[in-house]
Amino acid sequence: MTLQEAQARVDAWIGTVGVRYFGELTNLGILMEEVGELSRIMVRRYGEQSAKPGDLDKDLGDEMADVLWVLLCLANQTGIDLTEALEKNFDKKNVRDADRHKNNPKL
Repeated sequence: MTLQEAQARVDAWIGTVGVRYFGELTNLGILMEEVGELSRIMVRRYGEQSAKPGDLDKDLGDEMADVLWVLLCLANQTGIDLTEALEKNFDKKNVRDADRHKNNPKL
């Protein structure tokens, strides 16, 4: 599935099952919640924080998909074509960071 297809599928789902989009600021808050849930799993699975019962049983991919879902909603709501935005972002990074990482002794 391409990003354009994903944006279209989310929009179709919102228009049928979801009834309507939440407001942009509400979705921004939901995005932060979803990122927090992803963070909780990551810091317990890969970081030093100890896990509580059930923390390590969570599906990391599902949590990432939740983040992506809300980001796709926000893109649709604000008229952003994420494929185009990502292409521009690659172009920016290729120019700005062409030698930056190669010359980083920490890497």
